[in-house]
Amino acid sequence: MMEKNTPVERLYNGIIKENPTVVLFLGMCPTLAVTTSAINGLGMGLSTTVVLTMSNMMISALRNIIPDRVRMPAYIVIVASFVTMVQFLVQGFVPSLYASLGIYIPLIVVNCIILGRAESYASKNKVLPSIFDGLGMGFGFTIALTILGLIREILGAGQAFGHQLLPLADSATGKMGYTPITIFILAPGAFFVLALLVAIMNVVRKKAEEKGKPLPPAQGCLAGDCAGCSASSMCTGKSSVSTVSAATSEADGKEEK
Repeated sequence: MMEKNTPVERLYNGIIKENPTVVLFLGMCPTLAVTTSAINGLGMGLSTTVVLTMSNMMISALRNIIPDRVRMPAYIVIVASFVTMVQFLVQGFVPSLYASLGIYIPLIVVNCIILGRAESYASKNKVLPSIFDGLGMGFGFTIALTILGLIREILGAGQAFGHQLLPLADSATGKMGYTPITIFILAPGAFFVLALLVAIMNVVRKKAEEKGKPLPPAQGCLAGDCAGCSASSMCTGKSSVSTVSAATSEADGKEEK
C-alpha cells in the first residue's frame, strides 16, 4: 500500500484512482466539446495540467496567508493569472491549436477540477504534495481527453493526430476503403465514447475491488453525490438528495448534543 501524499501516490491517485474524467466526472464541458481530435484533447489536457500544477503550488504556498473569507476570490485570481499566461503562450507558439480550442482555454479559469483541487487539497497540504497532486490530476485529465479524442478521430475520420491512418473509400472511382462514421466527430459521438471509457473504468474498478483495493465510487453532479464532490463547498446547484442528507446529519448532531 502506497504511503499517502508521496509524489508516486499523488500521480497514481490522479491518473487512476480519482481520474477527474472517468471517475469523478469533473470538467465535462471541455471533455465533450474539444475532443474531436487527439491533438485537441492533448492540447487541452496539457494546458489544464500546467494551470492546475502552478495554481496548486501557489495556493499551497499562500494557504496560511489567504484569509478564509476571501479564499475563493483569491483562488480565482491566481488561476486566472496562470490561464492568461497559458493562453498567450498557446496563441503565440501553437496558433492552430489556439484556434481549435477557442473559448475553452479562457474557461479553464472556472474548470471545477482546478477550483476543486485548490479547495480540497492544495489549501490544506504542503507545496510539494500539492504540485504532484496537480500533475496527477492533470495527467489523468490529459490521458482521458487524448484517448477520447483519438477514438473519435479514428472512427469519425480514419485519422490519428491529423495523419490519415485508414485509406478512405471513394465511391466516384470505386476505390475500396474505410467509410468514416461521421457521428463520432459530432456531439453525440463524444457521449458514446465517454460511455465506453466509463464502462472500461467500471471493469477496472470491479477488478480492483476483487483484489481488495477498491477505487472511490463516481462522485459529483452526475452521480448526485454533492457530499463527496471536491467542489461541493463552492457549488450553488447542490442536489436535493445531498441537501436532505446534510440537513438530516445536522439534525442528528443537534439531537446528540
